[in-house]
Amino acid sequence: MTAFMQGFGLMFSLILAIGAQNAFVLRTGLEGRHIFAVCSFCTISDMILVTLGINGMGILFAPLQDYIFWVYMVAAVWLAGYGGLRLRDAIMGQSALKAKANTAKGLMQTLVVVAGLTWLNPHVYLDTVVLLGSVSITVPQMSKLSFAIGVYTASGGFFFALGYGAKALGGALNSPKMWQRIDLGIAAVMFWISAGLVWAAITS
Repeated sequence: MTAFMQGFGLMFSLILAIGAQNAFVLRTGLEGRHIFAVCSFCTISDMILVTLGINGMGILFAPLQDYIFWVYMVAAVWLAGYGGLRLRDAIMGQSALKAKANTAKGLMQTLVVVAGLTWLNPHVYLDTVVLLGSVSITVPQMSKLSFAIGVYTASGGFFFALGYGAKALGGALNSPKMWQRIDLGIAAVMFWISAGLVWAAITS
């Protein structure tokens, strides 16, 4: 359960970050077209990328077991830096999610657009393959599946909640004050996980 919650909390914090993909999902929900297809595509894409990260990063870092302290510390600094960015945006009031115009009408056109926003975005690879993959190497082997399921659950839950809840929550999601609170929560989770990695590094 601890690994599940770690994966869920980390992925949920990452996925809440404002970006073009989330804006597109929001706009799709507000327009009421192809919501299931778009949310499913985003979720499945995350599952593929995260699976590559969890499996690939473990293999990549296998020769670095003697340097596991520094692996933990690098991941901790990365998370703390990300949390610092979210805290900065919250303090400066730069948090707002504004849906961009969705000009795609048909299902295939819509999927092509969301595919580009997902697979051509370098931040997606940094968050899923690199960051989540790096954190996963600190998870015991027997708990990696729980960690992955937590990540998958957070991804699917967020996209479907955003898409289908857009009509009811669209106004609130466009509120800078709401996103200030969200970014403060993201920062808190990032700092908490970062501190856990520092502790793991010290006691490893």
